[in-house]
Amino acid sequence: MRVLVAQINPTIGDLEGNTKKILDSLEFAREEKIDIVLTPELAICGYPPEDLVLHSSFIDAMEACLEKIMHASKGLVVIVGLARRNLHSGGKPLLNSAAIIDDGKLIGFQDKVLLPTYDVFDERRYFEPGTSVYPWMLKGKKVGVILCEDIWQHAGYTGGTRYPCDPVVELLPHKIDFLLNLSASPYQFQKPDIRIKVCAKAAKTLQCPVILCAQVGANDQLVFDGYSVYVDGKGDLCSLGKGFQEDYMVVDLGVPPAAFALHYDPTHDLYQALVLGIRDYFHKSGFSKACLGLSGGIDSALVACLAVDALGKENVLCINMPSRYSSKATIEDAKKLASNLGVAYESIPIEGPFEDYLKLLQPLFQKRPPDVTEENLQARIRGMLLMAISNKLGYIVLSTGNKSEIALGYCTLYGDMTGGLAAISDVTKTQVYELSRWINRKKEIIPKSTIDRAPSAELRPDQKDSDTLPPYDIVDNVLQGYVEDYLSPKEIAEKNHLDLKVVMDLVRNIHRAEYKRRQAPPAIRVSKKAFRVGRRYPIVQGWIR
Repeated sequence: MRVLVAQINPTIGDLEGNTKKILDSLEFAREEKIDIVLTPELAICGYPPEDLVLHSSFIDAMEACLEKIMHASKGLVVIVGLARRNLHSGGKPLLNSAAIIDDGKLIGFQDKVLLPTYDVFDERRYFEPGTSVYPWMLKGKKVGVILCEDIWQHAGYTGGTRYPCDPVVELLPHKIDFLLNLSASPYQFQKPDIRIKVCAKAAKTLQCPVILCAQVGANDQLVFDGYSVYVDGKGDLCSLGKGFQEDYMVVDLGVPPAAFALHYDPTHDLYQALVLGIRDYFHKSGFSKACLGLSGGIDSALVACLAVDALGKENVLCINMPSRYSSKATIEDAKKLASNLGVAYESIPIEGPFEDYLKLLQPLFQKRPPDVTEENLQARIRGMLLMAISNKLGYIVLSTGNKSEIALGYCTLYGDMTGGLAAISDVTKTQVYELSRWINRKKEIIPKSTIDRAPSAELRPDQKDSDTLPPYDIVDNVLQGYVEDYLSPKEIAEKNHLDLKVVMDLVRNIHRAEYKRRQAPPAIRVSKKAFRVGRRYPIVQGWIR
């Protein structure tokens, strides 16, 4: 029995394009004498389709695509993910399903039983849960087919959700020959090993091989890393799909698998996730060119490197916008990085417009001393310039703020938060340094002085981030504990040996900055809990003041 795991990169709503990818996989399968073709969850429409599925015409078009796949499936078993109408009375109007096609005939559907409604998932908004799982006789074998969350429940990785049933356990009495899983599992830092553990747990329970087909690519803020999985009946890893790219992984269940070990660099994967997030956001939206403010600081340096790898150096414009407070060292670092990357570079000093604004506002400010107002004014002038270039020349602006700054509101609304995509706003400052050193692992691309220099917004004389914020390692430990692990301030303080007042101040700032984050551009999600997608907190609240 030969199974083709068609790890494809669908675009949400591009039913025709996604169907072509599936049809191409069927042609490949015939050439390779494949028996079963397995696609990701909701492969025809892409995951997550969100409210597109509420349009009846969208479901009609998906059914037409399924017909095309059926006609092209002669001699093959094809298991393809799609949304379909719930023809039973009551409940939600749709089902998240796997269509089981055998030699051109639709023999049935396996509906997803466990519908996640936590973090980035909101499937109960649209779908009715399936009621049961059962084996399918395919090419003379008894095969289990389940969808994504249906396998995660068994291993205990379901975001704290308690489901009333376990589809893996329900298949146990049937003594299936192998299990197939259609998946759309978003990337988060250090996740591939978790996906393997999930498959291994099911394999050990069912005492049969498990094959998981993962979606790859980025859709809006979510990145899907691929890494489809094949484990044997003992739960040992036998094969792994490629990370961050489309792949056809062929599994021959009739051949004893060779030993296979997982070797991956988490920092490399994080970098690849960000590159893929930028590339697919641009290309799937019909754009190709990016511009960004290149200050000479480490955050914008990292974003420039990501943009070049995602879009090509010929499609990236870096703009240095020095003010009276910009140091010669940071200006030189910006020029050097642009030269190292081979990107177009422009310098637009903002002293003139800054002085004009100060004169314009002087009567209203009534000789009040300078404060954060003047600092923000510089950031907003830069944001306005970037958006003007975007409008006139067709560039998408990449904002360059990191997660640590955005968490605490150490950013300027309509200033450095301006942009069409927030490239690293789910990357902590600690990770920014790790990624920058990784970029320089073979040769110096980001100037060493950029990495070594104390971080500064350079919006007032001799300014340092440390004037306003605790050290970033403290900030990032609090972020990890409070935002990702839901620990109390007291638990965070005890775990990290921190002063409780310091922790409480940081937590308050996280909540105070909620209104800013609501107005930020879309962000690429790479952590267990991103601020933009999957995290919902009120702007006005009385719990943390």
